[in-house]
Amino acid sequence: MAAPEDPHRRRVGLLYDERMCRHATPDGEIHPENPDRIRAIWQKLESEGIPLRCVVLSAKEAEDKYIASVHTARHIKLIKNISSKKFNSQRLRIASEFNSIYFNKGSSEASYLAAGSVMEVSEKVAKGDLDSAIAIVRPPGHHAESDEAMGFCLFNNVAIAANFLLNERPELGIRKILIVDWDVHHGNGTQNMFYNDPRVLFFSVHRFDFGMFYPASGDGSYCMIGEGPGAGYNINVPWEQGQCGDADYVAVWDHVLLPVAESYDPDIILISAGFDAAVDDPLGGCCITPYGYSLMLKKLMGFAQGKIVMALEGGYNLKSIADSVLACAKVLLEEKPLVGSIKAQPLESTWRVIQEVRHELKTFWPALSVELPQKVLVSNWRPCSVELNLSSSSESIVENDGGASVTICATNFVEIIEPLSKLNIDEDNHGKAITLDHIATDKSPVVLSEECPNAQALMPDKNVDGCTRWRSVLSKTEVWYGSYGSNMWKPGFLCYIKGGKVEGMNEPCPGSQDKSSPKGVIWKTVPHQLFFARSLTRTWGKGGVAFLHPESNKNDKAYMCMYRITLEQFNDVLLQENSLHQENGKSQGAGAPLLDLSDIGVVAENKSLPLEALKAGWYSNILYLGEEDNLPILTMTKFCRYNEKTESKSIQLDSSLCIMAMYHCTLGLMLHREQKNAS
Repeated sequence: MAAPEDPHRRRVGLLYDERMCRHATPDGEIHPENPDRIRAIWQKLESEGIPLRCVVLSAKEAEDKYIASVHTARHIKLIKNISSKKFNSQRLRIASEFNSIYFNKGSSEASYLAAGSVMEVSEKVAKGDLDSAIAIVRPPGHHAESDEAMGFCLFNNVAIAANFLLNERPELGIRKILIVDWDVHHGNGTQNMFYNDPRVLFFSVHRFDFGMFYPASGDGSYCMIGEGPGAGYNINVPWEQGQCGDADYVAVWDHVLLPVAESYDPDIILISAGFDAAVDDPLGGCCITPYGYSLMLKKLMGFAQGKIVMALEGGYNLKSIADSVLACAKVLLEEKPLVGSIKAQPLESTWRVIQEVRHELKTFWPALSVELPQKVLVSNWRPCSVELNLSSSSESIVENDGGASVTICATNFVEIIEPLSKLNIDEDNHGKAITLDHIATDKSPVVLSEECPNAQALMPDKNVDGCTRWRSVLSKTEVWYGSYGSNMWKPGFLCYIKGGKVEGMNEPCPGSQDKSSPKGVIWKTVPHQLFFARSLTRTWGKGGVAFLHPESNKNDKAYMCMYRITLEQFNDVLLQENSLHQENGKSQGAGAPLLDLSDIGVVAENKSLPLEALKAGWYSNILYLGEEDNLPILTMTKFCRYNEKTESKSIQLDSSLCIMAMYHCTLGLMLHREQKNAS
């Protein structure tokens, strides 16, 4: 409780309260978010004499009226009462309804103390009573939505404090707040609470893995920049993989955060200080050192007159979290800094992400419009091996249970997703389809069959009447074709309808016999997971093959572009997608459709229909995704097989392939935005 004796020493507040340790798993089960997290930090600080050099503060419970600035009355009522006796028999069931949440008899008190503590230190720093402060609190808060607890978080502590300063204490002169969230997980709750508010600049650097990493939604994409008056005031830096360390974070600081912070000129900085991106954290998979955290914090002290509040979020390795907080405390005290250096270079993907973020925000922040020196981008990076999981990484104790992981080379990963990430929905140059008349002569020409020009099939069929008959019938039936991967790109998809090829295709497509343009285009999200495989087809060259998980899951989301075409055209697309439309360079006539009118009812009833005739192709399974305007939505994906032991369906994978799971918000949102801009 001793105040600093040296009047020139920075006044650093330090708040810790053992009562927040009462929030624990109901039956003492092992859990990463446990009371030892803050105990380990406090013991480390005490062993170094830090409390003696700080202003130690007592925790205070937040009042409901302040919590209500960001949370609904219903949510407040639940958290307030969940620890009471009347909930003893219901507590486990209620917790199970949330994403990665537990409750016990100490949860209510700890939640109110955590929120109140961050408010308390924030007010003192804003007043000038303190220069900076550290709130060692739990449960954490940045995942908590206005009406929902999730990801170990009950109340959104930092958001409550920010609203308190802006709306309840205007006399303190806090008009602009910079929230820096360096927790390894995206601060979805904080983002959503200030998404249209320019008084708060929210910056989150987090592991994203193309939406596969917790909280496994598109909210963490660099495309999410705020809306209305808040447009440009939401900045996401989404890592494509784990293994990001000091060099990667410092690069983002230097090339994104600091230039924006200088322009924004905040009155105070609130840090959602999660330390789960630290070395050896069991959930994060990144590798920031205590020196790295100290350097990041030191760079922020140049803003807002050093008025910084650190509020603990995640961090689940007790040694890493304690050492990292100690390093930050010494920075705030302006004591002798840690000795260290950054020898490694940023990952190659780090520079790509930085460029994407700068490009997305350059119209709002002119400092980001300057092109980065090419020598920086080319020479200062390192490749790495990346472990990806086929199941979403979850901020829970069983986050990787059952997930089949594979290791790939980052440079190979780039080869697969980078071409897709650069597509524009209606690109005029590279995206322009090349007609059959203009195909380079060094490629094998497509010879159309005499029987059914531009028709495709598995084998030749001389039955001209049969071909004409089924085409005539199916041309009168319309469906929505749900496209994903490169087929969301309109010029690419039109090759399957009109014929020709675009950049990236090895061989041209003969197209459909009916070359009519789609009669409608819409965008939808579906509860399925998207995968990419490192493989290639006859039509598409090096760059990978995409396919959709046949099983739906409410926790998954994939963006799809729906094209309204005829069932005849759908059959032609199906055969071309499976690269079975040619034999020795010649297109084959079709005697019968692969998907007939009678099959529509079957696929709608069963949600999928494996096509035996296409089992050798990539897309042999037809999926039913519902209806739009009373027309069925159909797509095609990898073959699905039934496992009698587990009574579940699974994708049949070639074990020699490197399979990568990725949520394709980055691609889907980008193409969707391009379409909206074009219209």
